[in-house]
Amino acid sequence: MRRQIPSLAATLGAAVLAATAGLTAAPAEPTVATTVVEARPLDGKIVHLDAGHNGGNASAPSTINALVDAGGGVRKACDTTGTETNDRKLTEAAFNLDVAQRLERLLERRGATVVMTRRSNRGVGPCITRRAAIGNEAGADAAVSIHADGGPATGRGFHVIRPKGVSGQDRAMLDASDRLGRRIRTALRAKGYRPATYIARQGLDLRDDLGGLNLSEVPKVFAELGNMRNAADARLLKSTRHRERMAEALADALTTQLTS
Repeated sequence: MRRQIPSLAATLGAAVLAATAGLTAAPAEPTVATTVVEARPLDGKIVHLDAGHNGGNASAPSTINALVDAGGGVRKACDTTGTETNDRKLTEAAFNLDVAQRLERLLERRGATVVMTRRSNRGVGPCITRRAAIGNEAGADAAVSIHADGGPATGRGFHVIRPKGVSGQDRAMLDASDRLGRRIRTALRAKGYRPATYIARQGLDLRDDLGGLNLSEVPKVFAELGNMRNAADARLLKSTRHRERMAEALADALTTQLTS
């Protein structure tokens, strides 16, 4: 019988198996858990968000029509009902609160402490005097009063109202308010929104007849985010996607303001 001679490959394979017999596999490298830390550029900052008007104002005319000291020798109604879209499917008060709540979430994620004028749309007021006092008492680093306008149906676009200043107001606060207003205009433009065609000048206005601004001791502006009486603007204001984008623009402007 012929003797079979093992091949070289078979011999080497047997040798390798013999050499590795009894050895266990090397332990796998331990996995290291990583945590993504969200940037919080607004840590330590306080922002007051003033959602204009309130859903119950129309039911309390004697309260909201009462005259109060609006600063600068001006007396105005405690508050108003605000406006609404022509089809009455969205009130300004509801819109203002929705944007304020979206903005609150964005700012808190960036580290800010947010003070809200109201958290529901079922109450009355508060008066413009109290609205200003809330930001003052909180020592807010910035305050934004959120609104939508009720202008002529042919006009559209946003505008930002800055305090013109009345006797006793600090010049540095007024200058900071001016910068905040300009930054909000820039941020809204960056999101594709257009300045008003029917009021203000290139999206910016100055007024000394608004108690919320006249009585403020902290940098504050009014953001009028569109004209509810204009059909094109009304479609934007009704859209949850656009309300989120508007809130993002306000958050970006406030972040720039408070970190510059």
